[in-house]
Amino acid sequence: MGSLTFEHPEAFLLILLFLACLKWCRPRFESVWFPGSDRLGRIGSRRSSFKTLLKTVTFTLLVTALASPVVENEIEIQRDRGYEISLILDASGSMAQNNKFGIVKEIVTRFVKARKHDKLGLTIFADFAYVAVPLTYDKASLLRLLEKVEVGIAGTRRTALYEALFMSTKLFRDSKAKNKIAILLTDGIDNAGTVPLEVAINTAKKYGIKVYTIGIGGRGDYNPYVLEKIAKETGGKFFEADTVEKLEKVYETIDALEKSEIKGNRYVKKSYYYAWPLGAALLLMLPLIFSGSVQLRVRRGGE
Repeated sequence: MGSLTFEHPEAFLLILLFLACLKWCRPRFESVWFPGSDRLGRIGSRRSSFKTLLKTVTFTLLVTALASPVVENEIEIQRDRGYEISLILDASGSMAQNNKFGIVKEIVTRFVKARKHDKLGLTIFADFAYVAVPLTYDKASLLRLLEKVEVGIAGTRRTALYEALFMSTKLFRDSKAKNKIAILLTDGIDNAGTVPLEVAINTAKKYGIKVYTIGIGGRGDYNPYVLEKIAKETGGKFFEADTVEKLEKVYETIDALEKSEIKGNRYVKKSYYYAWPLGAALLLMLPLIFSGSVQLRVRRGGE
């Protein structure tokens, strides 16, 4: 709810003019004194004070309506929904060593929470690859599922790395997003042989997907040349992380490199409330008009 403002606050200066007229612009009448006139004068004074108060309140309400009270609310309509990002995680048996998979999940969770305007998906691979979560804006559901994923959920003996990349790219088949990203993390070498490397890379290039690859552990655990080839040919970047700190830095770097700049149209919605003081003023004018007409009839009767 926005704050109440007035489009024409200068109108309130009329109240000062009105108060000045009450004091110095009073009409003058001839006075006739007779027995008991002081008592009638006190009664008339009370009625006059009430009438003056009524006039003051009515005039103040009319001026308030003239000042045009409004409540302004700024509304932003977003035109762009950010990036579409596929997270590809290695859940093979080797990821259980030194709680690597647990650490990866924690870091990825923070990454997901930071991408507020992006559409994210999750692909898990080991003996085989499968899409755990298709591209979605529902971060809460993705995080709940990620929390339940453990090493061994897709087997423990093999690493279907190329299959995972290939399946992940299929998520973007009908995508019209300008920014399509895949982040592939592994500590192993493809030994499943289900999908050729070139097929996986070409499919990513076909859909315009930029692939960031992350090798964790020692260089003997994964093939840096393959991961670098995937990243280079798709316009991404290859990272190596042999410590928790380096892995955290990698996700921070990717987050900074592919920062979502959400552009929106800003509008100011104005709600006008002049009708309320105007309506109240019109209601208060009724007794003033009525009392004036009665007084006029009395005077004419006296004539």
